[in-house]
Amino acid sequence: MTDPRNMIELWRGDLRESWHCGHAVVCDERGEVVAAWGDPDATIYPRSSCKMMQALPMVEAGIRLPTERLALACASHQGAPVHVEKVRAWLADLGLGDDDLLCGTEVSRDKDLKLRMIREGESPCQVHNNCSGKHAGFLTFAQHLNAGPDYVDPDHPVQRAVRDAHEDLTGMDSPGFGIDGCSAPNFATSVHGLARAMACFAAAREGQGARGDAMARLRDAMCLHPDLVAGETRACTDLMRAMGGRVAVKTGAEAVFVAMLPEQRLGVALKVVDGATRASEAAITALLVHLGVLDATHPAARRYLDAPILNRAGLEVGRVRAAEGFPI
Repeated sequence: MTDPRNMIELWRGDLRESWHCGHAVVCDERGEVVAAWGDPDATIYPRSSCKMMQALPMVEAGIRLPTERLALACASHQGAPVHVEKVRAWLADLGLGDDDLLCGTEVSRDKDLKLRMIREGESPCQVHNNCSGKHAGFLTFAQHLNAGPDYVDPDHPVQRAVRDAHEDLTGMDSPGFGIDGCSAPNFATSVHGLARAMACFAAAREGQGARGDAMARLRDAMCLHPDLVAGETRACTDLMRAMGGRVAVKTGAEAVFVAMLPEQRLGVALKVVDGATRASEAAITALLVHLGVLDATHPAARRYLDAPILNRAGLEVGRVRAAEGFPI
C-alpha cells in the first residue's frame, strides 16, 4: 500500500502552515492507469462524484429526458431558485411532489434565497436539498420499473441497478456501501475504479449502444448546463465554464473530485484523505492544468490554485498552492 501523496499546501509567510495529502489516478479508456499519485487501490466512497453513475441505469433504460433534467440528475446544486423550480416542475410532470422525495430537507445553499425564506418564515423543503435532482431521477426510474416508493433501500430495484452499473464501470465488485447524506447507498470502490468509470464516460459516444448513448448524454448534459450541476461561485460550475464545455467535472463530499475528458478519452479521480474541500478543488485544478485542458492563468483556475489567502483587512497573508512536484 502506497502512502498518500502530498498535493496541496497553504503557505503563510515563509512557513508551510498546512498541507493536504491524497490519492489521484488518471485512467485511459482501456481502464489502464496513465498516471497515479498515492495509492490507486485505496478504497473510498465516491460520494456525490458518482451521480452520473447513479443516473445511468435510468437513461440506459431508454427514458428520454431534456438535457436540463439529465444535468440535474448529476447535480449537487445550490438549491437556488432555478434549481428548485426545475426540480419541482420535474416532480409535477411525474405526478409527484416534495413528500415523495427521500433525500431530506436542507436549507438552501443560495444565500439570497436562504435569507428571503428566513425573512418570510418559509421552511426549507426537500427540493432545496442539493441532491433533489438525483432523487427526481431515482423516482423517474422507479416509476418506469413499476417499483415501490422506497427507492433508497439498497435492495430496491433502482439501487440494485445502480450497483450493477457501478461495478461494471469501475471494473470491481464493490466491497460495501455507506449511506450518503441524502439517504441513498453510496457504493465503495478504489480510486482507480472511479477513474476507470470516468474514462468510460469520457470515451462514450452516441451510436455505441444503449449504455454508450446514455453515458454520452449524461456527460454532455453536464457540460451544457454547468450552472445546474452546481451553481454560481461553485468549483464545478466555474471550472466547466472555464474549459468551455470540453470537460465535465464533479465534486463529492469529503474531498472527492472527478473529471471526464472526452477529447483525450481520459478519466480522473482524486481523494484528499483529510476531507478538505479547498484541497480537492485545488488538486483537481492542478490536474486539469497538467492535462492541458485548463489555462492556469484563467481567473477560475486562480480562484482554486495559487489562490491568495486574505485577512479581514484585505491583505494577502498566504497562498494555497500545489505541493512541489505535484502533479508532475
